[in-house]
Amino acid sequence: MKNLIVANWKMNPETVKDAENLFDSLKKEIKEVKEVEAVVCPPFVYLSCLKSKADSVKIGGQNCFWEEKGAYTGEVSFLMLKDLGCSYVIVGHSERRHKFGETNEMVNKKVKAALNAGLAPILCCGETREERIGGKITDIIDIQVREGLKDIDMATVPVIVAYEPVWAIGTGESCGVEEAKFVRNFIYNAISEKIPVLYGGSANSKNAESYLKDAGFDGLLVGGASLDPKEFAEIASVANTIKPSQPAI
Repeated sequence: MKNLIVANWKMNPETVKDAENLFDSLKKEIKEVKEVEAVVCPPFVYLSCLKSKADSVKIGGQNCFWEEKGAYTGEVSFLMLKDLGCSYVIVGHSERRHKFGETNEMVNKKVKAALNAGLAPILCCGETREERIGGKITDIIDIQVREGLKDIDMATVPVIVAYEPVWAIGTGESCGVEEAKFVRNFIYNAISEKIPVLYGGSANSKNAESYLKDAGFDGLLVGGASLDPKEFAEIASVANTIKPSQPAI
């Protein structure tokens, strides 16, 4: 049982050399952290050069298409990710939903395709500021989780859910611990399975303990803070001392 700490590099850094240096530095900083499953999700173009470096730190994809192959210009299949050494893949991130128009139906196809390829999907869900103000948090989470995991038996496959309040992503404004804990419990009840649930949304070394210990999350999905090896190591070190509430995959 280990907490899962996932680094989402998004569209960073700018060069292959920078990506290799960042990955090497991150591995060095967390080499003494043994009770955490650390995963780095870099841009697609860097996966091949990081494959040989992935051992104690695993690699994953930031997104993917649901078809195995074909005339889908610009897309990447789950089989390609698997061949590049990926163990995980992020699906349904709010930036994919709101900037690229991904629907819950599309996300569900990606979750199924990931599982068929032997990857563990990290299904993201979360509400916007307007939805939060309008009191629609649970409505949005319920729809995204239920439709994203439609026709999937969570008891038999490695599915992970990540709660990322959209209004907190990249803003430095994190969700209150009690509110985050409420959503975590709501997700467990909505899917009737005790699968790992992560928190994301301006997660850092200062609030990591609160989300893992007080709110009971099973790990963190880290954005901007993951581009700083020392900061990411601090987060991993905090997670290393806290027993996850649910078994990690």
